[in-house]
Amino acid sequence: MKKVINSEHAPKAIGPYSQAIEANGTLYISGQLPVNAQTGQVPETIEGQVEQCFENISAILKAAGYSFENVVKSVVLLDDLANFVVMNEIYGKYYTAPHPARVCYQVAKLPMGVKVEIETTAVK
Repeated sequence: MKKVINSEHAPKAIGPYSQAIEANGTLYISGQLPVNAQTGQVPETIEGQVEQCFENISAILKAAGYSFENVVKSVVLLDDLANFVVMNEIYGKYYTAPHPARVCYQVAKLPMGVKVEIETTAVK
């Protein structure tokens, strides 16, 4: 059985998808854009955008009763791989060993012209 997970502290979906779906002890969090749920604003810097993505992920994890310790995989999309080092430093603040599996891609363009989007999978 699948359960829709929503948090008021993360931005609402901008299309026909859910913030997250929990199924059989696994939480699938849709790619989170760096949008502040309360203001609708996007930070200008890559640092601010990565932090905001993680704030959104944190809110969804919490709403579902999970934490960053439950994360098993992340997919990071960057509009420029030159931002990889900065993203990686911030990413490391949220995950301790054993670290989740991860892939990171440079993409041509992201929704709303943002610099980063992060998808997350967690397991209980």
